[in-house]
Amino acid sequence: MNSEKKDKTPAKRYYRKRVHLLNLIEKIKLWPSRKGILHGIRSIERLGDQARVTTHCNKAFLINNSKNSRAARWLRNKLFIGVCSQCGVPEWKLEKYNSTRFKRHQGSLLLKDQKEGADSEKS
Repeated sequence: MNSEKKDKTPAKRYYRKRVHLLNLIEKIKLWPSRKGILHGIRSIERLGDQARVTTHCNKAFLINNSKNSRAARWLRNKLFIGVCSQCGVPEWKLEKYNSTRFKRHQGSLLLKDQKEGADSEKS
């Protein structure tokens, strides 16, 4: 039955170019280290304008919410050397990440508060 399924390329997803880092990593669940290794994110705990990120290889660190930080730029530009062998990022997730596009005037702003506010205004 698997042979009957065609190798389908993932749909292109569009996000705004200058979104907050915390919203972006909550959505894609990937983190580029300073050495260029891409890690999978297990959990994100928001602490105001910062967050504690725990990867699947049990590394925990604090990050600041920024639009133009190193990690945000590397995620937008897809700059990474390899994938962490301990995190075990699946191939489908890398293909999905590869098909993601970041445009300046098109795509989702990744704002949760805006959707919740719009729902409460309708009631």
